[in-house]
Amino acid sequence: MTIAWTLEYDRDVGAAVSHAGRRASRVGDGARVLLALIRIANGTLGLLAPSVISGPLTESEEREAREPAHYPFRLFGIRTVIIGAELLSRDPYVRERAVRVALPIHATDTASAALGGLLGEMPAKSAVRLTALSGTNTLLALLARRTLR
Repeated sequence: MTIAWTLEYDRDVGAAVSHAGRRASRVGDGARVLLALIRIANGTLGLLAPSVISGPLTESEEREAREPAHYPFRLFGIRTVIIGAELLSRDPYVRERAVRVALPIHATDTASAALGGLLGEMPAKSAVRLTALSGTNTLLALLARRTLR
């Protein structure tokens, strides 16, 4: 009896139901989980090892002269971890909210990285790398929206 309840509970939590009553796509769920893991990893690094995250913002020969402040990485680290955890939540309402806010967050990050490069606020190579990374997260956020009801 307990086994049947556990299997039914896990099945319902693992796949949201769309408007048409179909199970959400595996691609959407995979994108949501991957985005959550990326957010949790980046947020944890921002909290515990901000120099790892800030390193790509400067070219290797400029690092000592232009070492960015670590405060913003710590500040946003916990927020990033929380949103990542919400993407993995068993509560469908919490999970849906996290999926809904992911796209504007990551699209803004992508635009900010590109704009930072265009305005010369960071080295071009770093801007391209950060724009590509943020763009990947934006794509994952877009694919994760397939899980919305």
